[in-house]
Amino acid sequence: MAGPAALRIGLTGGIGSGKSTVAAALAALGASVIDTDAIARSLTVPGGAAIAAIAAQFGAAFVDASGALDRSRMRELAFADPAARQRLEAILHPLIRAETARQADAAQGTAIVFDVPLLIESGRWREQVDRVLVVDCREATQVERVMARSGWTREAVQAVLAQQASRRSRRAGADAVIHNDGLSHEELRAEVRALWEGWRASV
Repeated sequence: MAGPAALRIGLTGGIGSGKSTVAAALAALGASVIDTDAIARSLTVPGGAAIAAIAAQFGAAFVDASGALDRSRMRELAFADPAARQRLEAILHPLIRAETARQADAAQGTAIVFDVPLLIESGRWREQVDRVLVVDCREATQVERVMARSGWTREAVQAVLAQQASRRSRRAGADAVIHNDGLSHEELRAEVRALWEGWRASV
């Protein structure tokens, strides 16, 4: 179990920034990584803790034949209707917070990384972590990466970007920024390692 002095790192970045690669590099260095996106997904699989509430709030059409959240239908609604997105968040966020706290209590080692896509947007994480690390890159890079890995259209990726914090606001809330444009995986891991070693030496 992580001790009371464990370094708490908030990790964030826009879609396609390389945040997941940085999280994996931190895990390889010994950090316990808590992925709030993965927690959210676990809540909306067949039998997930949020499925009944989602069906009650939005209707059975938003649950697919397997019993999981129909992600494409919900994504379309949430982007078109901010009030619907808020209703979904009201279901998911308390469950995500509870599971995040449970995993943090059970974490091993001297550092815990909270991988939170909307860390800056939430407004509540700054006081809960010791450091905020932002993974940043050009918007054009984000678009190309997401199109290549997910098969989304350019317009779909840009719609997601429009819902997220701006690069400027993310950087303004950061203790450190990794600029992930044109870096090889080896170079990116080296940047993460240098930052990790500096932070570990300071505590």
